[in-house]
Amino acid sequence: MTGAIAETTETCSEPELLQHAGFLLAQLGRAVTRQYRCALSPIGLKPRETQALLRLRADGAMSQQALGAALDIDASNLVALLNDLEADSLISRRRDPEDRRRHVVEISKRGTKLLDEVERAAAEVEDRFFAALDQDERAALQGLLARVARSADVPSPAEMSGDGANC
Repeated sequence: MTGAIAETTETCSEPELLQHAGFLLAQLGRAVTRQYRCALSPIGLKPRETQALLRLRADGAMSQQALGAALDIDASNLVALLNDLEADSLISRRRDPEDRRRHVVEISKRGTKLLDEVERAAAEVEDRFFAALDQDERAALQGLLARVARSADVPSPAEMSGDGANC
């Protein structure tokens, strides 16, 4: 019986898990998410808020519904998120002149400026997290992961937020 237990324990050892790219990516994802959350905290943003601002900066003004779809956030959670961003003057919302039932959301100058800080913090996180790789390896990894992300049902970064524990 003891041999069976030892065999089971050996089968579930960490090196075995490291042989599966999916398990390894999941572990790395949790670790880097914690590091991003901690890096964004002094800036006053959470990952979900940051993702909304980045999307608005990249795509420009868009309807609240389109932003919710892009971030994969349900309407009630999106409203709470946008209320917080608007209260901090990081976005503006206005009625769509073509459809008064719809709101258009746009990043503010203050929001755009805050993203400069986010970019610096993200670069520091990535430099620490990928320190074991040289620039060519980082570029190759980025390309491979982007290709996998385009072909897979990848959860949006907004879904990766969570609370501020483990900083």
